[in-house]
Amino acid sequence: MTKRVAILISGGGSNMVSLVEDMTGDHPARPVLVLSNRADAGGLAKAKARGIPTAVVDHRPFGSDRPAFEAALTHVLDQVRPDIICLAGFMRVLTEGFVMRWQGTMLNIHPSLLPNYKGLHTHQRAIDAGDTEAGCSVHEVTAELDGGQVLGQARVPIDPEDRADDLAAKVLVQEHILYPLVLRRFAEENRTRIDLP
Repeated sequence: MTKRVAILISGGGSNMVSLVEDMTGDHPARPVLVLSNRADAGGLAKAKARGIPTAVVDHRPFGSDRPAFEAALTHVLDQVRPDIICLAGFMRVLTEGFVMRWQGTMLNIHPSLLPNYKGLHTHQRAIDAGDTEAGCSVHEVTAELDGGQVLGQARVPIDPEDRADDLAAKVLVQEHILYPLVLRRFAEENRTRIDLP
């Protein structure tokens, strides 16, 4: 049975596009919704151009009431009955209640080699630490920030002249390769880790 995938974004949606463009042919999943917390997210237009339904749940009217915001998210998600939820640049920290509601169905991509550099500013932190490589990780979402089981990683070298933006651009190329690979396997109920050189 084909798995139904909802993708949550906050920005341009480049990872969303890489996921959607892979979900064709013999792929075991199909996108059913692209949902954003920002009406001006560039990825919404990209999803519409590809014929994928979109929705917006703006977090701002909810203020600091995260459970109310997440209840609104869940209301929209329940209407499309996703089997898998992919966070693709969704810039909201989710509460334990939301994560537990969708436990076992949620994936996220993070721009570091987890468990290193959870949270923000990952590229600058890797450079400041003197690391010789960086990368990205796709992991299952748990209540711990960037703490779920890692299902895949891809690595890139950090060159001496790299600034954070340079490193981000190199890592993003790998994100667009890694995330679709992991999603395809996850949709086949394969949680075996994959590592790209």
